[in-house]
Amino acid sequence: MDEFEDLVDQYYQALYRFGFSLAKNPDRAADLVQQTFVIWAQKGHQLKDRSKAKTWLFTTLYREHLGNARRSQRHPETEISEAEHELPYEEEESGRKLDAQRAVILLSELDETFRAPLTLFYLQQHSYKEIAEVLDVPIGTVMSRISRGKDQLRKKMTSGPKSVATRIVDFKPETIQKNNG
Repeated sequence: MDEFEDLVDQYYQALYRFGFSLAKNPDRAADLVQQTFVIWAQKGHQLKDRSKAKTWLFTTLYREHLGNARRSQRHPETEISEAEHELPYEEEESGRKLDAQRAVILLSELDETFRAPLTLFYLQQHSYKEIAEVLDVPIGTVMSRISRGKDQLRKKMTSGPKSVATRIVDFKPETIQKNNG
């Protein structure tokens, strides 16, 4: 039981952010994370190498998202409202924070083919190998999708309305770690 609690403590936030980037809905993201941990509770004992728990969790969440997407194609839901009006509004934000928020918003507009690897690499700090395992694609495909996704994101950042800041955010993981640590 301690191992399960440790996994939840260690990976819940990262899994939620990844789930939110895929589902674009806070409730669905929370459901994806919860379902991922339910599956872990049922099948986690089968994982022989515990060092791969992180990859297993992200892969499971991604597969649950794909399954939900397939089900919603067959049985579509109607959204009652967008949660945008519930987000906190801060008048005195720095330009960098605004750009980072805009980058995350624009990232959510990218095709999932590019959004998932970009999110895993830049926001979740997974290695190419881990991303390849999570998405079940070759490492070369991961590298290609990240490169193309960055290009698409850069174009979206620079082609926005003139009233919106157009400075490109530096998405290098080492920069993020230095700024946060």
